[in-house]
Order: sequence, then C-alpha cells, then structure tokens
Amino acid sequence: MPDGDVPERMQAAAFDEFGGPEVITPRILPVPQIADDEVLLKVWSAGVGVWDAAEREGKLVPEGASFPIVPGAEAAGTIAAVGGQVTNVTVGDLVYAYAHTRPKGGFYAEYAATKAEYVAKLPAGVPVEHAGTMPTDALTALSGLNLLGLPAGAWLLIFGASGGQGHLAVQLAKRQELKVIAVASGAEGVALVTRLGADVALDGHGEITEVLARIREVAPDGVDGLLAMAGGRTLDRLAEALRDGAVLAHPNGVQPAPNERPGVRVQAYEGETGPGQLRRLNELIEAGPFQVHVAEKFPLGRAAEAHRRLQTSYPGKLLLTVS
Repeated sequence: MPDGDVPERMQAAAFDEFGGPEVITPRILPVPQIADDEVLLKVWSAGVGVWDAAEREGKLVPEGASFPIVPGAEAAGTIAAVGGQVTNVTVGDLVYAYAHTRPKGGFYAEYAATKAEYVAKLPAGVPVEHAGTMPTDALTALSGLNLLGLPAGAWLLIFGASGGQGHLAVQLAKRQELKVIAVASGAEGVALVTRLGADVALDGHGEITEVLARIREVAPDGVDGLLAMAGGRTLDRLAEALRDGAVLAHPNGVQPAPNERPGVRVQAYEGETGPGQLRRLNELIEAGPFQVHVAEKFPLGRAAEAHRRLQTSYPGKLLLTVS
C-alpha cells in the first residue's frame, strides 16, 4: 500500500543511448509500479560508482532494462509503498537498498521500485544522506572478508584502503577484531584510514621497499590475508608480504587482475546481498561509530557531472542528493 503522497511522475536522471557522461540528462518519467514482492523507495540519496559508468557505457546493463535507462544501484530513503507479499519493511521505514537487477530503473530518481529482499532498515549511526552511497561497497567489502575468513587477531592487509570499498572494509575488519594494515592513497588517504581505526596506515604512493619493510616489521611471520580493492604493480609487490597459504581476495572488476604467486591463492569474488548478508552488515555497523566518507555531493540534475568526477581520484564515495 502507498503512503498516499506518491505522484504519477517524477524527476530522474536517465539516458536514451550508451556513451559518455553527457548522455545522462534530467528527465520527467512515470513513477514505477511495484509487484507483490517489491517496494517503492522514495529516494533521499543515491551512490555514484564505477558500475554506473559501466551501465551508461553499455557494458553492465541490468537484465530487462530498456531505454530510457535510469542508472543507480544503491540508495537510501523511505518506503513509499509495499507489495502484498512484503513483510520485512513497512511504509515510512528508513532504509537502504542495493539492487544489481532493476528492470524498472535504478536509483537516480525520486522514486525507484526494487525487490524487498534487497532492502534493509537503516542501522543506527549512519546518516541517511550518506547511507545512499554505502550499500554496494559495504556489501562487497563484507563479501571479501567472508571469503578470507580470518580469525580474530589475524593480520589483514587492505590495498586501496581509502577508496569507496576500502575505507568501509577497514571499519568492518576492525569490528571482526582483525589487525589491519591499510595501504591508502596519499596523505589524505592515510589520514582517513588512521581516523577509521587502521592499526598501520601506509601511503601506497611511497617507496614500495619502505612500505614492505614496515609491513614485515609489524607482521614478521607474514600477513594472513590481503583484500585488494585496486590492482597494478604495487599490489603485486605487496603480495610478497603474504605468508605461505594466505589468500589474496579481490572483487571482480579490479584491473589489472593480480598476478598468481607461489604459495598464495588468488580469489576473485562478487559482492553478495540478500536478507542474511544485510542483517550481518547491520550487526557490524551497529557495533560502533561507522563513517561513510563522502568526497563530493551532487544534486540529481548534475548526475553527468558526478560521472565526470568518477574519472578522477578521490577518497571515499560520490553522492547524489535526490530529496
């Protein structure tokens, strides 16, 4: 049932052809209708990620999508309507959502329809505005930590630690009582991961031999696992710090993919969602202060500009403010 205030049409950012950021333009579109297992989200904020750029370029288009395509895989807001089979949320609930399948359009819009199973109530301590840019990277980071399966007290090396996934992975790893070595980008990145609780914070732009020496100083028997949110030559050198039998985990899409290394298992993975994963994420988030670092905010009408910003370097995440 709806909240009674849902209009028939809405503002959105959409594209009618694949291409560069310029194809995304402000539009007025019909508010999507929901099925029995779906909810209608009144979007307050939406994340902007590289997956959105891939969708815009025609490389990662959700099954069933048709022009005009509204991009956006993650958001936060309030439930405006629920289908007849929905029991996990009700109208008015404050929630966040991550939906990799969205044939009725994404979250660059005032309203979006999504399966109820992709939605979770917003945990305490996360501002709703910032929460819109959290779900994809938080779930991806959690999936990587689940794959590594390290026990409390183990040493975890996170490469790309000041990026969207990395800075959330630092916090989730500390909640699992891991000892975290965070390799971040520049002085600003090092300051961010230090503030977020990394046991050791190192600048990935520094001399790699000095970085490795510092890692070996704190973990002389070798690092127990490596979570790679970025690729390249530095990552391949950092893998030298892993102990025999350790795992190097990286999300699919990290380029260039890490090289194989004797004694180390290199494992790619996908970020997983669903009710169980969302519950676990909320449990970890609510264990203490949790920060979603937003580098820059853009209004919905400037979505194309946000996509141009994606092509540059920045700590944390980019955000669209919708309502």
